[in-house]
Amino acid sequence: MNLTMLYSKIHRARVSDANLNYVGSITIDSVLMDAAGLFEGQKVDVVNINNGERFSTYIIKGKSGDMCLNGAAARKVQIGDKIIVMAYAQYTQEELRGYAPKIVLVDERNQIVAVKEEFENV
Repeated sequence: MNLTMLYSKIHRARVSDANLNYVGSITIDSVLMDAAGLFEGQKVDVVNINNGERFSTYIIKGKSGDMCLNGAAARKVQIGDKIIVMAYAQYTQEELRGYAPKIVLVDERNQIVAVKEEFENV
């Protein structure tokens, strides 16, 4: 049996831009993507802490500090909102022994504060 589990997340990032006229997606700082093990084109879920919106989109690689919602998703955020970007993966029960997701914690400028592989203190 395979289980869908949290693979990684970028926790409490600040929305740096919202571009309604772009085709769609979320543009994420490439350093954050690497730290979280995320890939361009990968599906992610986004949760807006400020207003409770939850939606899925795909990633586009961006530059330092980028956390930009594009297309229709731009209507679900405002610049400055705090969001969580989450990716999931399929694991077998055997693979779940010692399982821990990768958690990337960021500051107000979307710069990495810490990278954890645990659920505690997030």
